[in-house]
Amino acid sequence: MRRPVKNRNIAGPDLKFNSVRVEKFINSVMWDGKKSTAREVVYDAFDIIKEKAKVENPVELFETAIRNVSPQMEIRSRRVGGANYQVPREVNPNRKQALAFRWILLAARGAKGKPMAQKLASELMLAANNEGSAFKKKEDTHRMAEANKAFAHFAW
Repeated sequence: MRRPVKNRNIAGPDLKFNSVRVEKFINSVMWDGKKSTAREVVYDAFDIIKEKAKVENPVELFETAIRNVSPQMEIRSRRVGGANYQVPREVNPNRKQALAFRWILLAARGAKGKPMAQKLASELMLAANNEGSAFKKKEDTHRMAEANKAFAHFAW
C-alpha cells in the first residue's frame, strides 16, 4: 500500500480574485515556469468571460465550469487472473479538480486560430453550460464507468 502524502506545497490565493482554485488553475496553465504569462492568459480569459457572458464575477462561472466538468466516476485497469478488467471507481476530490483542469486546458489548446485567452474563455463558458469538449470527455468517462459496472466487485 502507498504511504500517505505528508507535506504538500499548498498554493496561496491568487492576486486578483483571492481564490486558491484560480491560483491552482494558473499553475496548470503555466508552461516552462512562465507564471506571469499564465496569469495574464487566465485574467484575460476572465475579462472576456465578463464581457461576453455579462456576469459580474467570472470566478463564479469558472467554479460552475469546474463543477460541471469534474468526473464522479472513472475506470482503472485491474489485473485479475491473467485478464485486465476496467473497474469503475469513485474519484478523489483532488483528482476531480486536476482532471477538470486538464480536460479544459486540453480542449482549449486543441482549438486553433485564436489567442489562448479567447480559447480558454470560450471553453470555460461552454463547460459552464454543460457543453464543449471537456464536458464531452466527462460524459464519455461516466459512460465507460457505467458500461463496466459489472466489474465493480473487483474494486480494491
